Amino acid sequence: MRIENTVGIRESTARQRVLAILDADTFQEYLPPSERVFSPHLKSLGMPVSFDDGVIIGEGAIGGQNIYIAAQEPGFMGGAVGEVHGAKLTGLLERAALRKPAAVVLLFDTGGVRLHEANAGLIAISEIQRAMFNARKAGVPLIVVSAGANGVYGGIGIISRCCDYIVITEEGRLSVSGPEVIESQKGVEEFDARDRALVWRTMGGKHRYLINEAQTFVKDQIQDIRNALMQYFNKPIPINLDTVMAEHQHLGERLRKYGKAEDALDIWRDLGIANPVDIPSLDFDAFMTIANQVRENG
Repeated sequence: MRIENTVGIRESTARQRVLAILDADTFQEYLPPSERVFSPHLKSLGMPVSFDDGVIIGEGAIGGQNIYIAAQEPGFMGGAVGEVHGAKLTGLLERAALRKPAAVVLLFDTGGVRLHEANAGLIAISEIQRAMFNARKAGVPLIVVSAGANGVYGGIGIISRCCDYIVITEEGRLSVSGPEVIESQKGVEEFDARDRALVWRTMGGKHRYLINEAQTFVKDQIQDIRNALMQYFNKPIPINLDTVMAEHQHLGERLRKYGKAEDALDIWRDLGIANPVDIPSLDFDAFMTIANQVRENG
């Protein structure tokens, strides 16, 4: 039996997420807390440290298939990426390129790079991205899950879109800049970070699924997420000039179609949704009925 998690991913710790998603007794952790590998920068700044530096990595099985897995700890600095945190993710991806598991599952939950070690964190993001492309070149599908309380922002938001697949829940969010960052740089008139409805319809799971930036929309239930993940095992998306050019063409078409939209409601209306204001309040089944009729490339 697996370790059941009845509260869903959003309320869980990184370790609870990993143990609930994997088959029972299959998790083999790399660099566990007992190894005491954590950021030297935080310690030198007098900041608290975490013995796993806020990310759990290792391998296990889902449905009997060997996969590599990583989960960011939302309770430690909001899952933010520093030098060691990033190095652990890079190492996992480099190992995947060599060992070729059925997939790499990335349970991201982060506000981005740690300001306390910003330069090291930014370098780490570039190293993660390079390792991602090497893993994809080796034919290993990379699957991101966005279901946590922090969302997926910053550099991790960028590299998430470099992966093969994104699985997202209604509570998940995905963007380059977070709401507070946008407001601080552009003003509340541009984006009110306190307007939760605005945040979710701009960056949330329903919107990302409707415009096909997330390939699967699921309930925040462990078994639903496991089922979503398994459908992508051993199914890498080719990464070559043709696929890159096709993606660029698609993004150009999106800009031409929606470039003047001031709100996600405008985009939903242009997609053919008769009552876009109803989308945020729809339950899962009602939303999926509409979404799968109109979503981009659906």
